[in-house]
Amino acid sequence: MAFEGLSDKLQGVFKKLRGKGVLTEADVNDAMREVKLALLEADVNFKVVKQFVADVKEKCLGADVLQSLTPGQQVVKIVNDELTGLMGGTNSKITYSSSGFTVILLAGLQGTGKTTTAGKLAKYFLDNGKKPMLAACDVYRPAAIDQLEVVGEKVGVPVFTNRDEKRPELIAKAAAEEAEYKGHDVLIVDTSGRLHIDTELMEELVRVKQAVKPHEILLVVDALTGQDAVTAAKGFDEALGVDGIIMTKLDGDSRGGAALSVKAVTGKPIKFIGTGEKFDALEPFHPDRMASRILGMGDVLSFIERAQQNYDEAQVAELEKKIKKNKFTLEDFLDQMGQIKKMGGIAKIAGFLPGGAKISEEDIAKSEKEFVRMEAIMRSMTKEERDDPKILNASRRKRIAAGSGQPVSQINTLIKRYDEACKVMKHMTGAAKKGGRRRRGF
Repeated sequence: MAFEGLSDKLQGVFKKLRGKGVLTEADVNDAMREVKLALLEADVNFKVVKQFVADVKEKCLGADVLQSLTPGQQVVKIVNDELTGLMGGTNSKITYSSSGFTVILLAGLQGTGKTTTAGKLAKYFLDNGKKPMLAACDVYRPAAIDQLEVVGEKVGVPVFTNRDEKRPELIAKAAAEEAEYKGHDVLIVDTSGRLHIDTELMEELVRVKQAVKPHEILLVVDALTGQDAVTAAKGFDEALGVDGIIMTKLDGDSRGGAALSVKAVTGKPIKFIGTGEKFDALEPFHPDRMASRILGMGDVLSFIERAQQNYDEAQVAELEKKIKKNKFTLEDFLDQMGQIKKMGGIAKIAGFLPGGAKISEEDIAKSEKEFVRMEAIMRSMTKEERDDPKILNASRRKRIAAGSGQPVSQINTLIKRYDEACKVMKHMTGAAKKGGRRRRGF
């Protein structure tokens, strides 16, 4: 999980501060020493850490903090604000062309996942009402064009190719002309990986830039490479001019130093982060939400947005109606489990919720196994049984146990949990009705 080590250490520091009714300068100095070590261990750039700690310390020693009734909370707020500023302050959006046709050029080192990221970006645009096309301009890596075609097919986006042409700038230019002619409003140009110190290949990238005049040049970097990613970003920006960064594999980097350093070192914002292998695992980067996650306060806004992508208003209204009429069935229960899986599973959801980072991987793994077990049981039932669990007599439960590979005791446990959930829902809807009557009577 991203920033796991840093998050644990910072929360430990703040727990000590919250336990003090009054803060002294010595308390602040001790806390900042620990914050500094935590950031360095997270592989944050040394100069960035030095400046960050100095800024936080200066604000923490202000009279309004030391004389506050809740000084510990004030320090947390200052650190939260400074972390947000360090990562760019606000969400940096894609710049679209005023003409209606936007070209995005992807660049980066080899092995950063540019081709997969091109597919994820295309999926993002598709989901947001755009009509993207991909352009295969990696003429060096074997099977690179084939890979992009497979990616394009999986996300449902056309791919422009020209296997006979070996000059990527000409391929990109032809792709732009065809994409605009066919009514596409976004062209994503996938280029070959290269080192920023390779003068010849960087000049080739400059020619691609001149040929298509991209509205956005996005550099794809691998979070797992730490400060090497920051160095690469600086080099590409100096040679090519970069508008923003897509940081891949952030979900696999427990330190997160690159994400905290890159904006301060290069001046270029992170625009997207890769959070998994699936094509929908690309998220716009929100510095304030990421700071909140690091400090263990969760990211409820991103959770809501992810939920809205998987639920439409009609589904929500229908579910509310069933709950109010006490007609929530195991069929509905199974459907909700499917929605949770679409949102990334329990591990993904836990990362969005306040305190979710403290849930152990062992507990999450147990919950995931429990989900699989319950799903197997419910899928072994007939639709009639899922719609009316009251008909589940001993012989039916025995058949379901055999079909799902689970003991009868697990079927009994599932039904017990379902009954308890129905009681809670009935109680909640009853309380809501009483509240409504009281308001009307008042």
